[in-house]
Amino acid sequence: MAIVIVGMLDEREEGLRIIKECIQGRGHKTIVIDISIGTGAITSSLKADITCEELARLGGTTINKIKGMLAKERDKATSIMAEGLGKRLVDLHGAGDLKGVIAVGGMTGTFITLTAMKKLPFGVPKLLISSVAAMPAYAKRLAEYFGVRDITVMHSVVDTVGVNPLVRTLMVNGAGAICGMVEEYAPPQKEEKPSIAITEFGFCDKGAHYVRELLEEKYNIVSFHATGVGDKAAGDLVGQGLFEAFIDLVPAGFSEYLLGGNRAAGPDRLDAGIRQGKPYILSPCGFDMISCGPIQRREEGDPLWVSRRLAERKLLIQDAIRVQARTSPEEMHTIASAVTEKLNKHENKELVKFIIPTKGFSSLSVEGGALYDPISDQTFIDEFRKNLDREIDIIEIDTHINTPEFARAVVDALEQTLQKRQSINHA
Repeated sequence: MAIVIVGMLDEREEGLRIIKECIQGRGHKTIVIDISIGTGAITSSLKADITCEELARLGGTTINKIKGMLAKERDKATSIMAEGLGKRLVDLHGAGDLKGVIAVGGMTGTFITLTAMKKLPFGVPKLLISSVAAMPAYAKRLAEYFGVRDITVMHSVVDTVGVNPLVRTLMVNGAGAICGMVEEYAPPQKEEKPSIAITEFGFCDKGAHYVRELLEEKYNIVSFHATGVGDKAAGDLVGQGLFEAFIDLVPAGFSEYLLGGNRAAGPDRLDAGIRQGKPYILSPCGFDMISCGPIQRREEGDPLWVSRRLAERKLLIQDAIRVQARTSPEEMHTIASAVTEKLNKHENKELVKFIIPTKGFSSLSVEGGALYDPISDQTFIDEFRKNLDREIDIIEIDTHINTPEFARAVVDALEQTLQKRQSINHA
């Protein structure tokens, strides 16, 4: 097995050589992968074990054609190289030849390697030394990678071309870091207790806590913070089949996507729970609000605030950054229709249960709460019940979400679906 070193030899040969020598000095084998696309001027004396030509072929073209794309189709060129690199990394890992990967890159190298690293499973040591990881303009795009994969990032501060005392220090530190990760790596052990995923956030903290208390003796409970990025991480890991069931207390990354809120997690937010064919327990927590901060957007004619007339609604202003606006009956109608359309696609509908706490979907929509609006909540319930496939259970609980009674209903639903899945598997 070897530590894979990734970078553009025509731009960063010196740094990559330092990393290789340091890693080999620690007693590890190395595999150097060249992702050059013709942007550098170095004729490298460091030979790649896997060449850029090979990666281009794996991506379905040639390196000369990729070089020809740089002037007008740079994104396409980098996507092809990322695809080739991803395939090679997955092949190396599958063959048992990869025990960790370290990459060095500027803008182009960062996005090529991040796209490829994302294909490696959770737990495999992954380290990126990048000069662009801290750029605010790319924060949203970078979050698509960092938010769903355990990729360790070292911001280089300086560019990593050439060699100087600062670059040498970065390369030595990076090599030491990946060696340490590899040397301390322990392969996943067979779990004594099965794992269950759960989404939560601050407006259902107590309810989630009660659920965990009821389950933690028999299960490993893995929580995901439903802030958009956390939703995507949950979907990614649930989609890998790492959990026996998914308790989606806060599926609101989907409603935020529909309405344009800050916690939007994309159109596929619910898909992992549906496609896995495993127990999927949901509640409507978060559907009762739109995350729309910072508050200065209200004064600046922000499109979301203007189009949805948020300034006229009930608001919770937690601070200057965090603001929640109440969802309207019309929006709750839209959310209910879209969610039922998704859930109705589950192949084993008896494994899906939707728990509705009728006295408050979150701590904000209970009676006396900042976003209390029973008419909007009832609109959701009525539309949801009308459109949901009859094979999927809706369980209404005469309480709010942050109560032991709600938690008990969630756990009872989970146990029923786990038993049902066992009977399906044994049939």
